Amino acid sequence: MFVEWLMGLLCGWVTAIPGLTRNQMLKALGNGVVPQQGTAALAYLLNRIEVAA
Repeated sequence: MFVEWLMGLLCGWVTAIPGLTRNQMLKALGNGVVPQQGTAALAYLLNRIEVAA
């Protein structure tokens, strides 16, 4: 749950999925994108598209 918190995810986003081992949870979280980072990247790219058009 600590990694979910660090990433800004809701508590249980991954850890509440039944049947996953701790290693599977950490792998899923490690392969994920931090929502705030994804939002910032999309906003930056969309701004660049608007400026170029």
